[in-house]
Amino acid sequence: MDKIFRIENSDFRYKIEGQSEKVIVLLHGYLESLEVWNDFSSELSKKYKVIVPDLPGHGFSDVFLIENSIGKMADIVKYILVNESVNKCFVVGHSLGGYVALAFLEKYPEFLEAISLFHSSPFADSEEKKRNRDREIEIVKEGKKAQIYNNHFPKTFAEENIEKFKSKIEEMNDIAKNMSDEAIIQTLNSMKNRKDRTEILKYIKIPFIYIIGKKDNFISMDILEKLELPENSEIVVLEKSGHMGFIEEKEKSLEIINGFIDNKIR
Repeated sequence: MDKIFRIENSDFRYKIEGQSEKVIVLLHGYLESLEVWNDFSSELSKKYKVIVPDLPGHGFSDVFLIENSIGKMADIVKYILVNESVNKCFVVGHSLGGYVALAFLEKYPEFLEAISLFHSSPFADSEEKKRNRDREIEIVKEGKKAQIYNNHFPKTFAEENIEKFKSKIEEMNDIAKNMSDEAIIQTLNSMKNRKDRTEILKYIKIPFIYIIGKKDNFISMDILEKLELPENSEIVVLEKSGHMGFIEEKEKSLEIINGFIDNKIR
C-alpha cells in the first residue's frame, strides 16, 4: 500500500507491506526509489511489516523547499514511523540509504532494534569524492543529467552481472530520468557534506550487520580493514555481487537478513 505523508509543505511517499509486529525499514540509494526494493520487500513482507520510503527528491517524494541534508532525510524516516505508530524497527540502508540510517541512529536511537549498512559506509567523503560530486553537479546544471544515471547504474552491478540485469538497469534509468535537476543537486550536496559517523557506529549497543559486495565498484573491500565495528556486529561478503546485492544475490541476501533477525532481534 502506497501512502503519502505531508510535512513542511512537501509530500513524501512510502509503501507498507506485511502485518507483523516486527518492522523493517528499507532505505534506497542515490537516484533510486522505493521500487528498487520491490522483489526484496515482497519476500520480507511474508514474515515482517516492511516500510519503504521514497527519500526526499526521489521517486514520488518532493524535494525540500529549503536545503536538504542527510539529517533531514533521517527526520522524514522518523516522521513516517511516528505516523505509523512504530516504536521499534530494524533499519536497512543501501548506499545513500546507509548514510541516512546512520544519521537516524545518531538522532533517534530509541527507535532502533538493529541496523544494517548494505553496500554503504560510515566514512565522510574523501576530498577526491567531493570533487567528483561537484563535477556531477556541474553536469546536471548543464542540463545533462542523463550522463549521470546512464553512467551510474551499470557500475552498480558486478561486470559479469550487467547483461543478466539489463532490464533492471533500464528500470532504474527510467526512475532517475524523472528526478528533477534540483533533487539530484540537493542529494549530491547532502552526500558531499555529510559528516563522518564512524565513532557513532563504533559504540552502538544494538545488533549491527555490515553487508558488502566483493565486486563493488564503489566500496572497496579494503574498507573492512578500516572499520571499527561494535561488539554485537556481523560482516557478510556477497561473493558474486557489486553494489546491488539484494538484486544480484537476492536469495542469499534474504537468507542473511532473515538469519540475522532470527538470531539477533527478539
